Amino acid sequence: MKYLITGATGQLGREWVRFLKYRGLSYTAYSSAELDITDLEAVIQKIENVQPDLLINCAAYTDVDGAESESEKAFLVNETGVKNLANVCESVGAKLVHYSTDYVFSGSEKDQQKYPDGYPEDADTNPVNVYGKSKEAGEKILQQAKCDWMLIRVSWLCGRYGSNFIKTMLRLGAERHELSVVDDQIGCPSLAFDVVEKTHQLIEKMENGVFHISCEGKISWADLAEEVFNQSGLEVNLSRISSDEYPFTATRPMFTLLSLNKAKNTGLKPLAWKSGLKRILIQIEKKNKEEPNT
Repeated sequence: MKYLITGATGQLGREWVRFLKYRGLSYTAYSSAELDITDLEAVIQKIENVQPDLLINCAAYTDVDGAESESEKAFLVNETGVKNLANVCESVGAKLVHYSTDYVFSGSEKDQQKYPDGYPEDADTNPVNVYGKSKEAGEKILQQAKCDWMLIRVSWLCGRYGSNFIKTMLRLGAERHELSVVDDQIGCPSLAFDVVEKTHQLIEKMENGVFHISCEGKISWADLAEEVFNQSGLEVNLSRISSDEYPFTATRPMFTLLSLNKAKNTGLKPLAWKSGLKRILIQIEKKNKEEPNT
């Protein structure tokens, strides 16, 4: 089985490279600088050269606030890029595994009442910001593709690499004694190492279609921040605020909890969010010692 990883220097892409290297699996990895998925000719050349069995697309435009003013760029990467990959995967007979987001859902009060345990995979999408709309567009492209495909939605993605909420809280918690974090956006984190491991399990089970992968729990960003401080021994006076009190550029959905029932029924065992956080904190500490400047 030969893997091709796009977006290989992002937090999920780097986790995939680590996973495949550790297990001695055959792979080729391209950063977004090495392979621009919006460039069809480059996509054709690279994929035809590698002839992968599986293409894991970790390339994406992920700046939620930036997308409000860069909508063309967001759609180019998150929609056109997916279309390019799907078309070329079809021509070489490769399966495309693509990642999407909880932000394709509206988080409306009606949805919260309808799906108190989280959005199922077949729930209607209705994003409230440009980033979510661009990812939704990519989902629709993939679901119409003629290649084999699997779509994985994640939420609040955090890992040992790159920038994310957990690492930001660790940094700010070490610098300040008081922090304000929103307490009215509800969901649960997806941890990069767990996303990669569970995606690989689904690949081994030869699954196709849409799946949700996150930790198990129902929390707010403030809950997550508080537990980061508790587990890290950081003394921070945490103020729980509403989203209206924080200067977001893009509207955020207030409820993006993902149902994990389909994954469970497939045999996957979700991590409890607190134990998952404990593991990721250990990973971040170890990485900072081994690679302090990355």
